[in-house]
Amino acid sequence: MIPERERTVLSAAHRALTLGIVSVVLLIAFEATAVGTAMPVAADELDGVHLYAYAFSAYFTTSLLGITVAGTWADRSGPLPPLVTGIVTFAAGLVLSGAASGMWVFVLGRAVQGTGGGLVIVALYVTVSRAYPERLRPTVMAAFAASWVVPAVVGPLISGAVTEQLGWRWVFLGIPLLVALPLAVMLPPLRRRASGPPPRTGPAGEGGAAPLDRRRLRLALAVAVGAGLLQYAGQDLRPLALLPASAGAALLVPAALRLLPRGTYRAARGLPAVVLLRGIAAGSFIVAESFVPLMLVTQRGLSVTMAGFTLAAGGATWALGSFTQSRPRAEPYRERLTRLGMVLVTAAIAYTPAVLLDEVPVWSLAVLMAFGCYGMGLVISSTSVLLLQLSAPDEAGNNSAALQTSDGLSNILLLAVTGAAFAALGGGDASAGAAHAGDAARSAEAGSPVAFAAVYAVAAAVAALGIVVAGRLHRTER
Repeated sequence: MIPERERTVLSAAHRALTLGIVSVVLLIAFEATAVGTAMPVAADELDGVHLYAYAFSAYFTTSLLGITVAGTWADRSGPLPPLVTGIVTFAAGLVLSGAASGMWVFVLGRAVQGTGGGLVIVALYVTVSRAYPERLRPTVMAAFAASWVVPAVVGPLISGAVTEQLGWRWVFLGIPLLVALPLAVMLPPLRRRASGPPPRTGPAGEGGAAPLDRRRLRLALAVAVGAGLLQYAGQDLRPLALLPASAGAALLVPAALRLLPRGTYRAARGLPAVVLLRGIAAGSFIVAESFVPLMLVTQRGLSVTMAGFTLAAGGATWALGSFTQSRPRAEPYRERLTRLGMVLVTAAIAYTPAVLLDEVPVWSLAVLMAFGCYGMGLVISSTSVLLLQLSAPDEAGNNSAALQTSDGLSNILLLAVTGAAFAALGGGDASAGAAHAGDAARSAEAGSPVAFAAVYAVAAAVAALGIVVAGRLHRTER
């Protein structure tokens, strides 16, 4: 029998569970890369380019509710119930979007999908916390990142080919077929290793399930509804939009302050700074990445396949960044590596609008985005590891939910701001059909390049703030 200190994530004791949960991440990764490539065509055919940001933000809005439900559910009953429910819900959302007859139904499907995604991601974090010793957790996080490599490389090619030959709907309808295998692989070891309520760390260390935290669920619902109202207001530029915007802010702000660790918004050292940095990094990069395919299709005339390929190398470099932080020798330098990661992310985002100029080669964007993804690998995996280090066993679910809430909330708010700016500056006039039109028609259908420049200016400014926050991840000065 191999001693515990010599076991790896692929030793017999961990192999089946590792393969199962990594397969789930692989499924999510393929969905993200495939859907992102097909999205410009889907929005165009459904006459919904003006709602393009909604197609992404609806996912993140409802994921906030799923995240909090999963945190409370996992701390009460273990990660198995939210994980299985999340995978099934995720697949149902894909089917709804793939069968949509209009853009709002498409957005609804993305919202259902987001609920499932929120359940899944927190359940995976709790599984890592419950089933693996601390020394193996960075390796598992690196494995999660590595599972994005193949989808990032082949996802745009497959999605682009399916979109152009069979239609964008099959990109959504085909992915649910992959659900059964991860469930079959992971369920037996998950039941053995991480089912049931976690050990509690109260004054007497009493066991049993944690009480259902209905207050957190109400706060999560308030955040989701508030975020939805802000998104709606951001797409309606009339004065009346101030009413839903005000109502959304009134719901979202106080609820978010209570869901996140005290001191998050002033970047207090330790857990609050970790949670804040996660939101800053994820939000700024997701906004930048979301608009790349649409920008390249409408402004530079690329096909959806070629536009998707500009992000393909990012999967490999993201995994490389995550692998870098997982090395034992990197542990004393985690804060420096995280700050370096944010520098690379900021540089990549700031460079992106340069390809609006015809003189700038598109391949240069692919190179810079690859460096940005390496930085994201350093940041995202490091914040995940730090969160688990700073969490007691019975707090892993709620703290993981806080990390993912910061992630999703930042995505929503930044997509609301950039989506409003995009629409106000004429970005909603863009058409994916411009890629196949002549020069005159392409110019008429491309929309305003200023709209894209505004999106990236906001995202780069937020990413730059993350460079500062990255210096506050430890509880005390080092």
